[in-house]
Amino acid sequence: MLNEETFFAPVRQLAAKIRSRQISSVELTEGYLDRLEKIGPRLGAVVTITRDLAMKEAKAADREIRAGKYRGPLHGIPYGVKDLLATAGIPTTWGAAPYKNQVFNYDATVVTKLRKAGAVLVAKLAMIELAGGLGYNNPDASFTGPTRTPWNLGFWSGGSSSGPGSATAAGLVGFSIGSETSGSIVTPSAYCGLAGLRPTYGRVSRHGAMALCWTLDKLGPICRSADDCGLVLAAIAGVDPADPTSVALPFTYSQTSQRTRRFKIGVLKNATSGCQPEVQKNFEDSLKVLSEFADLDDTAEFPTDLQYGVVGTIVAAEGASAFREIIENGKVQELQTPRDRIGGFTAMTVFAVDYIDAMRHRVKVQKGMEAVCAKYDAVVAPSRNTVASPIDVDFDKAFPEMRNQRPGAPAPPVIAAGNLAGQPAISVPNGFGQNGLPTGIQFQGKAFSEDKLLAIANAYQKATDWHTKHPKV
Repeated sequence: MLNEETFFAPVRQLAAKIRSRQISSVELTEGYLDRLEKIGPRLGAVVTITRDLAMKEAKAADREIRAGKYRGPLHGIPYGVKDLLATAGIPTTWGAAPYKNQVFNYDATVVTKLRKAGAVLVAKLAMIELAGGLGYNNPDASFTGPTRTPWNLGFWSGGSSSGPGSATAAGLVGFSIGSETSGSIVTPSAYCGLAGLRPTYGRVSRHGAMALCWTLDKLGPICRSADDCGLVLAAIAGVDPADPTSVALPFTYSQTSQRTRRFKIGVLKNATSGCQPEVQKNFEDSLKVLSEFADLDDTAEFPTDLQYGVVGTIVAAEGASAFREIIENGKVQELQTPRDRIGGFTAMTVFAVDYIDAMRHRVKVQKGMEAVCAKYDAVVAPSRNTVASPIDVDFDKAFPEMRNQRPGAPAPPVIAAGNLAGQPAISVPNGFGQNGLPTGIQFQGKAFSEDKLLAIANAYQKATDWHTKHPKV
């Protein structure tokens, strides 16, 4: 029987043990499957456990490794995906009751790429219904119920990639794949004490993924370390003929790449404005760590004359188009949360001229953000202004002292602006706040600068140990 600590080990460590045959993929997969079955229901983190497929893939991985056909660091590593990625013959529910029996006959490109890397799919993980596109206002916005952060079961794991965040933090999978439109990788990573990487728009194919907002959606890894994120991104990045928005720019990753100079990091002006005291303190402590290997400029500022709020118009218009069928046929009434049952009708009223204006403003945001980020290797800010909210409280009632900085409020400017511009970001843990809940720090950079962001996050994690801590579940 494997030691419990094994299930919280980073991918690189698990890979070394599998390759040297200290443990087998079958052993590891059986262990994760057992944890998914025993712990997953307490967290509300799992939709479908893919036991038969997982054991088939694990046995194949062990055979290949014994034969000397090692595919790389993900070979034999069990993982889970947010349940908006198509998996042939396995339900893909989008977290929503109207689609709970939906089955596709093909795999999403990300799933195909991970299979080629030798990874083992063990579960489809919970998510906010329709990725939150219709305006949910509480954690109980999925037909599977609310998903909890394993650090404190009275609190939310964060949306909309709630299951990937919770399952990865609880040691139910080796890593997971989430998606982000306006904060859904960064948020659960922060609330669950994980590393989460939002790639540049177009870096990873979205073929086979549920569309919420075609011009904003991104897929990326949620892992236990920044290093893990680099390993996973290297496997899933790349151009895909099935996704015309994917970009033919190569991405390679090496944890051991040498720095030839100190990093230059811009500290976002007023970054801690409106933050909980613990979030602010942890961020300030993180800056002290960063100053050991980076030059910090505390005057970094995103253009103040740009309309970052247009992200709401874009998501509403494109989301209404994506889910037009269930809005018009009334099946939207089967959704879990009352706000989602009416949000689609509101979104259907967005005028074309407003959407076009929003897209025009977005071009200005992209140019302005690229100009700012080009000055630095990264811009840094807290991942979220608060820790996770209570599982049984509407967002507009949680943390009343925080006003518009509540967990369910619009994403902080750094997240909204970065998503509008299609820029990459990585969130890593940097301490704990109220109720023993994790906090996070995020590094954002210009388009296709994932290598620099990973190098900075790796350097930060080499100097700290927050990512080595895990909850007792």
